[in-house]
Amino acid sequence: MPSSVLLEVPALADFNKAWAELTDWLSRLDREIKSQRVVVGDLDDINDMIIKQKAILQDLEQRRPQLDELITAAQNLKNKTSNQEARTIITDRIEKIQTQWDEVHGHLQSRRQQLHEMLKDSTQWLEAKREAEQVLEQAKAKLESWKEISYTVEALKKQNTELKQFSKEIRQWQINVDVANDMALKLLRDYSADDTRKVELITDNINATWAAINKRVGEREAALESALRMLQQFYLDLEKFLAWLTEAETTANVLQDATHKEKTLEDAKTVWELMKQWQELQAEIDAHTDIFHNLDENGQKILRSLEGSEDAALLQKRLDNMNLRWSELRKKSLNIRSHLEASTDQWKRLHLSLQELLAWLQLKEDELKQQAPIGGDLPTVQKQNDIHRTFKRELKTKEPVIRSALETVRIFLAEQPVEGLEKLYPEPRELSPEERAHNVTKLLQRQADEVRTEWDKLNLQSADWQKKIDDALERLQGLQEAMDELDLKLRQAEVFKASWQPVGDLLIDSLQDHLEKVKVYRAEILPLKEKVHQVNDLAHRFAPSDIQLSQYNLSCVEDLNTRWKMLQVAIDERIRQLHEAHRDFGPTSQHFLTTSVQGPWERAISPNKVPYYINHETQTTCWDHPKMTELYQSLADLNNVRFSAYRTAMKLRRLQKALCLDLLSLSAACDALDQHNLKQNDQSMDILQIINCLTTIYHRLEQEHNNLVNVPLCVDMCLNWLLNVYDTGRTGRIRVLSFKTGVVSLCKAHLEDKYRYLFKQVASSTGFCDQRRLGLLLHDSIQIPRQLGEVASFGGSNIEPSVRSCFQFANNKPEIEAALFLDWMRLEPQSMVWLPVLHRVAAAETAKHQAKCNICKECPIIGFRYRSLKHFNYDICQSCFFSGRVAKGHKMHYPMVEYCTPTTSGEDVRDFAKVLKNKFRTKRYFAKHPRMGYLPVQTVLEGDNMETNLQAEYDRLKQQHDHKGLSPLPSPPEMMPVSPQSPRDAELIAEAKLLRQHKGRLEARMQILEDHNKQLESQLHRLRQLLEQPQADAKVNGTTLSSPSTSLQRSDSSQPMLLRVVGSQTSETMGEDELLSPPQDTSTGLEEVMEQLNNSFPSSRGHNVGSLFHMADDLGRAMETLVTVMTDDKVLE
Repeated sequence: MPSSVLLEVPALADFNKAWAELTDWLSRLDREIKSQRVVVGDLDDINDMIIKQKAILQDLEQRRPQLDELITAAQNLKNKTSNQEARTIITDRIEKIQTQWDEVHGHLQSRRQQLHEMLKDSTQWLEAKREAEQVLEQAKAKLESWKEISYTVEALKKQNTELKQFSKEIRQWQINVDVANDMALKLLRDYSADDTRKVELITDNINATWAAINKRVGEREAALESALRMLQQFYLDLEKFLAWLTEAETTANVLQDATHKEKTLEDAKTVWELMKQWQELQAEIDAHTDIFHNLDENGQKILRSLEGSEDAALLQKRLDNMNLRWSELRKKSLNIRSHLEASTDQWKRLHLSLQELLAWLQLKEDELKQQAPIGGDLPTVQKQNDIHRTFKRELKTKEPVIRSALETVRIFLAEQPVEGLEKLYPEPRELSPEERAHNVTKLLQRQADEVRTEWDKLNLQSADWQKKIDDALERLQGLQEAMDELDLKLRQAEVFKASWQPVGDLLIDSLQDHLEKVKVYRAEILPLKEKVHQVNDLAHRFAPSDIQLSQYNLSCVEDLNTRWKMLQVAIDERIRQLHEAHRDFGPTSQHFLTTSVQGPWERAISPNKVPYYINHETQTTCWDHPKMTELYQSLADLNNVRFSAYRTAMKLRRLQKALCLDLLSLSAACDALDQHNLKQNDQSMDILQIINCLTTIYHRLEQEHNNLVNVPLCVDMCLNWLLNVYDTGRTGRIRVLSFKTGVVSLCKAHLEDKYRYLFKQVASSTGFCDQRRLGLLLHDSIQIPRQLGEVASFGGSNIEPSVRSCFQFANNKPEIEAALFLDWMRLEPQSMVWLPVLHRVAAAETAKHQAKCNICKECPIIGFRYRSLKHFNYDICQSCFFSGRVAKGHKMHYPMVEYCTPTTSGEDVRDFAKVLKNKFRTKRYFAKHPRMGYLPVQTVLEGDNMETNLQAEYDRLKQQHDHKGLSPLPSPPEMMPVSPQSPRDAELIAEAKLLRQHKGRLEARMQILEDHNKQLESQLHRLRQLLEQPQADAKVNGTTLSSPSTSLQRSDSSQPMLLRVVGSQTSETMGEDELLSPPQDTSTGLEEVMEQLNNSFPSSRGHNVGSLFHMADDLGRAMETLVTVMTDDKVLE
């Protein structure tokens, strides 16, 4: 809004502030509404969100009067102003906020309606899901109840009937699954903006389970049909095979009879024809071998189904008969071949037969070797097992041939005489008959032995190989089962992990619940670690020399280990993210404080939790909040107040109002401190503890003063101030006593109630306080004006004189009680005078005096009123008084009285009498006896000379700084990365180091001055006892006022008393504050004594004997801050 409009219509500023606050609140509320997500299908979550929405709606309705008041105020402003631009702006803003209000209200209503519909739809879906899961359980139970397929007609018909009935039920149950799917699709479609992963996951599981059930039903149906076809075909195939077997037996009998006829084998042609017929018979036998084995296997299946019945016995008899006839047929075939082969040179045939057997055995041995090595996975080994079963079947088939051949050789060698062998072995002629017979026998015997050896060897190798296969199958099955079980558990865990919402989407209030759930989940999957170890152990048992696991199995094991590690990493990362989110956004976090700054500023946190602030526009960092920096800059306007106590009090009052501590009652502060169990004052508080306690305080203030308190801003500002006062090094910790002192000093309470509370914090359990404890309290108290740069005016940071003064007031008792402490504090000691003055400043803010300022002519006078006790009807307002302005004929050393509330008739009469009395006193009397009723106009510590010298020093350093072309350094927080320093930065740091060295020299000088000061203390103490006498009749509102100047004397300070203040009772804003009037005339004043002392010392230091100690302290502090002033000045530009 243009500044010209604000100047013309001042009330617009308040309207703009209220409008901006309500607009910001509505924007935050709208963002909160839009960011809130619920888990679709989770009734508890939806109900919780409905409750929250209801609370938000109630909060909105409670703020309706605020909107109405704003509209009314806008209408009043429009009626009061004739500025068309202002009226247009007001109208536009009211229309905008009404539109925004309606939009937020509409969003709330629509979201609430949507949540109710979601609750209804989710309830229906959960019911449909429950019914679908019930039918799934029934279907799975039915599948589990299925028995193995029986190979009888009745059993197959029964199983087929049951399957058809089950298929009918499946079709009926399909409706339940479809209803659940339809409801799920509706939820996914209508509430896609919310978290629908639970619905998707459950729906996918239901559909996957349902698909598996349907697949099992289809497989069962196909198996039953196959079994029925096999059963129907079995008996036909059996009859057909038995008919062929009969024909083959007949053919074998005919051939056998033909080969045994006399002289048949002597005819080569006949033998050849018989051999051809035998080969045809043997070919048919080989062709029917597989048919025989299939009939035998299927027959065994049917037998198991018919076990115990008459049909089983009958079928068993037929199968036994078939096996016997098959064996006999094969034996006959072999005998026929042997007999036909024996018809020629028998030993040669035997020799060839043995050679063929040896070649076959060698071939099978090679085949067996080729089956090695054992496969590295279950399917490969199962395939090897099937291959070896076929191999063993071939061995079993060949066994009768080998046995027959060996038996034939044995019989041949036993029956043939040597003469017969000579005929069979005619060559070589030169050998004798005995030698030739011996050679034939030896050859056949050796070949027979080789066949027998190789046959036994092959059987042993086959058995050993089968043992290896069986062992590998057992071990691989164990590994596969372990991997399958682990895979199932991991998939279940991964499904749960997949249901995790991103941490950024979680509600802040639910972070702790999610964290607990993840921890429980981690504990639940902990047994998986043993499963992983089991799988790895089983895998490691497969040594490369024994069984080399396949690449597939190795990949599976590696994948399982990787998934387990990834799951652990995901859980740890999830817990870490939740911990960080809970730390950064949870109830104990500082996240809510990020809204305390606006762009281009950003609030950041150092490793020790101390906040600092980043200006992205200038790329600088600083410890102070931007608003705090503005506040400190605004306090510079009060530097024209010439009196330190009032200057400090007015700065504190502005700070108090900026921190909203003027709204905080002492009882509320105590409740917050007790709530956070801050009872051990010697303990330290970290940043989070400070923030938590301040948040409690300001939340309560927000409830009481809704439109006045911005909780994040107030918490951040108050934290900033407390750290500036008690933790300038930003260690991140302050003492509990310091926290209490800071908060209570600026809260709204009766002054003496504050004194009592603070004394109670340092008193022992018996209610007494020693010097050390009092020193702690005064030390923490003096830090408040010290932070404002005003500590020198209150005795410096050395609190020993104040402690000594208090105990001297108590007659040097080792411990003091609360009553004595209160009496001493009523005297307003120098180190604490700023606190009662703060109360008077607060009380005078709303005071309106029916008088006119004789200097600026202000009427009525607002704030403090200063009435002259020298001239009739002469008043000064606080602005003129604080700036040191006087009217003609009135001197600053004339006595005056201060009022912070309107005067009464009695006070007017009393002051008239005092003026009349003072009319008879001469100017020389007032010059010699300065009886002014206000603070010193100029002390040696706060006069123009000091400020002028400091300003001149600052200007000189600033010019030198600019002449060198040095750029100012930003002041980033410690422990934060900063860019490398340039040569200019190094020069500036060196210059700052020189200033610190200068400060050290000043501190050394200060120590010398302190020694001088101590030498005078004993003399001053005796002089005070002589000089201080009971004072007379200065009463204000029925009470007596002791000014800060008198307290300066009582606190053993050497600062001369140049001003006395009188005042009236304060208003209710700060409590009833008793004010004591200053002492009246004395025969001699401390000023005269000091004047004599000063004249006794050389001029070079006589004037500063009592105050150079404090001046050195003040000057050192000022010089220490010069570098900061110079650099900050450039940064602010």
